[in-house]
Amino acid sequence: MGIINATEDSFSGDGLKNRLDDAVALAKSFELAGVDVIDVGGASSRPGASVIPIQVEIENVVTIIEAIRNQTSVPISVDTTWASVAEQAIYAGANIINDISGFQLDPEMASLVAEKMVPAVIMHNQRDRKHFDVVADVVKGLEKTLQICDDAHVDKGNLIFDPGFGFGWSVRQNLELLQRLPEFWALNLPLLIGTSRKSSIGTILGNKVSERRFGTAATVAQAICAGVDVVRVHDAFEMRDVVAVTDAIVRRPIT
Repeated sequence: MGIINATEDSFSGDGLKNRLDDAVALAKSFELAGVDVIDVGGASSRPGASVIPIQVEIENVVTIIEAIRNQTSVPISVDTTWASVAEQAIYAGANIINDISGFQLDPEMASLVAEKMVPAVIMHNQRDRKHFDVVADVVKGLEKTLQICDDAHVDKGNLIFDPGFGFGWSVRQNLELLQRLPEFWALNLPLLIGTSRKSSIGTILGNKVSERRFGTAATVAQAICAGVDVVRVHDAFEMRDVVAVTDAIVRRPIT
């Protein structure tokens, strides 16, 4: 999954708000790199980010999604917590919803997913929650999300689970989350992880956001070895090789 931030305040400095040509060029480069999904977000989720009006978020994503859909064949996901944004994104050509609140912020989101019968990424967000145990905390949050899904008659077969690396965890807890990924196999859901360029990598390496490709590569390889199915990344060409070699080792041995 390749990231396109249609914002002006992305934590990684790659915001493409009002830069349609650049966004389309990035989407085309993702397609060349073999990315399976292009993830477009119109509101920053970094800690301390300003909350923007829903209509602004819609404006940020819709034009870019329309342009990408017209010029690439890659499935598109919309990274949003609001059903009204997701609905407009689907009309514009998005195929998947990626909700970092796990349907817990907007009660209409689960109903929209059920109505449109689209796949959805449901993430656990640990921000502003008490911490007891990394895996238990994640599972507790997921249980609430799955109850929302049941109530809205969402097809569980359309769900992908993201345990929420970097959302409310310390560096140590983020590393523990990666170490304990195999414990999430019991959930019987495809797993997604988004470690790309995040601050825990920068803390370990003592470097800037733009210098975290190799650190990200280490987390991507480890996550795949631990059973993750989808990796959400900024640097598609570099991670393509990491994914291909790691998959060859642990999933699809060369015969």
